[in-house]
Amino acid sequence: MAETPLQMTVRLRAKIERRKNEARKWSDAYEGKRPLLFASPEFNAQAGELFKDFSDNWCATVPDATVERLMPIGFRLEDGSIDHAAGKAWRRSECDVEIGLALLEALITGRSYALVWKPDGITTEITFEHAANAIVDYVPGRRRLRSAGLKTWRDGQWEFATLFTPDMVYRWQRRGRSQEWTGRTVGLSRGEPSHVPNRLGVVPLVELPNRARLHGKPRSELVTVLPLQDAVNTLWAHLMTASDYLALPARAVLGMDRPVREIVDPESGEVVGEEDEPLDRFRSDRLLWLEKDTARIAEFSAADLGNYLKVIDAAVEHIASQTRTPATYLTGQLVNVSADALAASEAGLVAKVMERQRHFGAGLREIMRLEALAAGEDKRAASLALGSVVWRDPQFRSDSQYSDALVKLKSIGVPDEALWERIPGVTPDEIDRWKRMRNDQAAAILGGSIADLYGPKPDQDEPADELPDAA
Repeated sequence: MAETPLQMTVRLRAKIERRKNEARKWSDAYEGKRPLLFASPEFNAQAGELFKDFSDNWCATVPDATVERLMPIGFRLEDGSIDHAAGKAWRRSECDVEIGLALLEALITGRSYALVWKPDGITTEITFEHAANAIVDYVPGRRRLRSAGLKTWRDGQWEFATLFTPDMVYRWQRRGRSQEWTGRTVGLSRGEPSHVPNRLGVVPLVELPNRARLHGKPRSELVTVLPLQDAVNTLWAHLMTASDYLALPARAVLGMDRPVREIVDPESGEVVGEEDEPLDRFRSDRLLWLEKDTARIAEFSAADLGNYLKVIDAAVEHIASQTRTPATYLTGQLVNVSADALAASEAGLVAKVMERQRHFGAGLREIMRLEALAAGEDKRAASLALGSVVWRDPQFRSDSQYSDALVKLKSIGVPDEALWERIPGVTPDEIDRWKRMRNDQAAAILGGSIADLYGPKPDQDEPADELPDAA
């Protein structure tokens, strides 16, 4: 028996709730909010809450190093031309800024979502959603065919949910989690129905998964980092504790009784006993009496804290190797490194970013296809589905390296437009502006107006400045 829309809403809402704990776990790890693990009960009893808020956070470095190289700058149609309408819609919704947040969340929690809709019925809007607020359901046996999508949010005492299906959009509300979902009335105009037809004909909620597998859920970039992160935090806690107790040499007096002092009765003045002399005064006054012939002084050397650092460095190297993050990002050591050696050290990260570009690019193409459908441009939507995403070059190079490479490509006949596209950070709009400037220059030359290349001439009717008479 097929699910009703209400049953589907309840099921997907429960699935979001189950995912929240995992999403919160990875988000807290990214923020450095990790309890101290791998420490013995004796150490916890001794240190207490001393290291509760400490974290040498590598969980932020790994996704940050990846997302800073994931920058979409345009969309191509099936014929290879730039889709300027898609670029305008992308900027209109401020996606050029928000996409960085969406991809970062996908790297941290494993997935994020994008919603393409017309909230006012006129202007298409693209918004990105967190995994704790949205979910996409797929047709059984079809990994890419969306059957439904759910978005939830809270506003005061009200909880709202919108269920998107290919045919209808169901809008629900409830007061508190103990209540049943009912058709939405809050925030709607009088007489406006709670459920409306879906004019797009497809589910407008798109998932952006990270490291998805053919059989298995998307994974966070922090899956392999977190155990090593916990080990590093524990090692730092042990190191700092050892530096407090064992970083300085310790001296001991052997073969001598502990210093004592007499206890005198204040009324009679007689000695009634004795007690151990506090050693703090001897430490502060740097005084010590050795009255027995057998007394001697022994010294314990300071602990070698470098052993802790060696283990920490080994853990960081494991993080770099398993996540393909350059060691320069983790250690910060960059001394007398040639450009070729630096490029080789970043090869793993660049390859990983290019792999993410392919996977995330499929989701971005679908987002812009939905935008074209919402704009009523079915032909452009079909062309975008077979197009591609233009990404910024993930390889960071100096200006001289780019210039040298472009000059060599120019020498073998690569067109100027293709060379301009390879310049990092150059958008399709800038390339169009350069084309117009080049055409204007060519028109000025062919028209015989060379001065147009350098600006207007001075007005010939104005009298020239008179030179002063020679003395």
